[in-house]
Amino acid sequence: MPGFSTTAIHAGQEPEARTGAVTVPIFQTTTYAQHTLGEHVKYDYGRTINPTREAWETNIAALENGKFGFAFASGMSAIAAALSIIKSSDHVIAGSDMYGGTYRYFSKILSNFGIEVSYVNMSPMGPISPMGHMGSAIKKNTRLIYAETPTNPMMNLTDLAELGKLARERGILTVVDNTFMSPYLQNPLDFGIDAVVHSTTKYIGGHSDVIGGALVTSSSEIAEQTKFYQNAYGAIPSPFDCWLMLRSVKTLALRMRAHCENAQIIAERLASDDRVKKVYYPGLTSHPQHELAIKQMKGFGGMVSVELGSLERAKKFTSALRYFTLGESLGGVESLVCHPLTMTHASVPEERRLELGITEGLVRLSVGIEDIGDLLEDVERGLSVI
Repeated sequence: MPGFSTTAIHAGQEPEARTGAVTVPIFQTTTYAQHTLGEHVKYDYGRTINPTREAWETNIAALENGKFGFAFASGMSAIAAALSIIKSSDHVIAGSDMYGGTYRYFSKILSNFGIEVSYVNMSPMGPISPMGHMGSAIKKNTRLIYAETPTNPMMNLTDLAELGKLARERGILTVVDNTFMSPYLQNPLDFGIDAVVHSTTKYIGGHSDVIGGALVTSSSEIAEQTKFYQNAYGAIPSPFDCWLMLRSVKTLALRMRAHCENAQIIAERLASDDRVKKVYYPGLTSHPQHELAIKQMKGFGGMVSVELGSLERAKKFTSALRYFTLGESLGGVESLVCHPLTMTHASVPEERRLELGITEGLVRLSVGIEDIGDLLEDVERGLSVI
């Protein structure tokens, strides 16, 4: 079996048949010629199928060690596709600590369709407040368990092997958001998870220039339902966006190694400073799930969350930074800093934010691949004013 970088460069990307073009062409078309009335053709309409999108879907499926890949116009549309397999009166268990946009979808949209959602702490899989253990959260109508690992922004982990085992024993489907790790660092399907979703806008796209999402599974049933949803709802990426993903993914391994290396150094520096209240990063031995991170991840990622103690200190810190740009999103080659309470998690109720630890003083760093000396200097600049 070829290695990750070889797969990233070659899967779904054979030279084009007619011209021999090494790079997959952008098939910028909405429809295809059908030569005989009533003839069955593979290519009929651009929303349903496109050769550039096919290449990208083959590629992302291979990178996640899955059989079927589906591309979407955004990470949220990929999540919506994953949740399309449930129906009214079904029960869903979701991680209490998740991206604010995902929580908004669960609480504001799914709830309108008669779907019940229970939010539980999946980190660790043992005690779940307030319901005791995960098993007690499961009901007769529980259809799906949805998790992020690591979570955004608190960097909590879910034991993928334990989650997969528990769900299989109960006949429950599992979906994991793997955005923070990318396929290079973590492959949930290998641990028995049924489907993986990504905001490919982040590390997979990697350059802050294209929005996209993906769903990967090895289940024929989930694949069939997802394909129907993809065509029926039409939340597909353009051929050009798919081409950008194919271009970007070729350097994913190189970029992720640099992200991990820089983030580890930044996290260790912050953790050693008395002006910092707490650092959340799985690569630190102080992280309560450091051993689990070693077990199921190939690296610790580029995301570091930092508790600075107050909104005033967070403002001073972020305002002093030069290379860490204050902005939404993450996973690009450039470093970003975010204030979750007022940005990515503003849609989460205040009481829930406080329960999760998303305070006024929490900032989230997306550590880029700039020279580490410059990033360390930037962090020192931020710390010097708080």
